[in-house]
Amino acid sequence: MKRTQTTCRERSEMATTEAPVKVDAKLVKELREKSGAPMGDCLKALQEAKGDMEEAFVVLRKRGMASAAKKASRSTNEGAVGTYIHAGGKIGVLLELNCESDFVARTEDFQDLLRDIAMHIAAADPRYVSKEEVTSDDLDRERDVFKAQALATGKKPEFVDKIVDGKMGKFYEEVCLLEQPFIKEQSQTVKQLIATKVGKLGENISVRRFARFKVGDPNFTVAQVKLQEAAPEEA
Repeated sequence: MKRTQTTCRERSEMATTEAPVKVDAKLVKELREKSGAPMGDCLKALQEAKGDMEEAFVVLRKRGMASAAKKASRSTNEGAVGTYIHAGGKIGVLLELNCESDFVARTEDFQDLLRDIAMHIAAADPRYVSKEEVTSDDLDRERDVFKAQALATGKKPEFVDKIVDGKMGKFYEEVCLLEQPFIKEQSQTVKQLIATKVGKLGENISVRRFARFKVGDPNFTVAQVKLQEAAPEEA
């Protein structure tokens, strides 16, 4: 019995003193450029993923989303307005991106994020900031269309609702900025892109509103989040 206990203790000590996985500095730099996360976080993520770049990127995204969720209730009354002009002046975007302090708003990371999101809006043409802003008329119309399509293919009524829910998820991805795959990195959404910056900068970041115009197109988009009361400051 004593030998068994000693063996378990030795195994425990070996596990806790196991050397971290060695990671090539080039991989750390590549992940830094891909994610925008600090070098130290990239190194830890690659060690955790045993050098697997894609898995390390997922680790960073999960940490960013967790950090963003913790900060989501914090007020974002500072920020900046940015523009993006595309196709020789044929498409223009005006975007307000908010954060918690003027200091962060002036950082290169925040300004890069502002430009990236404005560029994404120019290319992807979202109609809403998030799912919460989609109008009830749009929701009802899309649900009716998807339901009719499912029934027309002979699907059983008990399966129709699941089919409609799946198509609604795709609809949100097409029209809601935060749900769209980011044009420069299709493996993450705009929401996840913002979460990565939240984790790096340590402040809540949110899209307040945007406008998109295209020369010759009578239709234009002006989208804004629903205003909410500011959360009480912690003592």
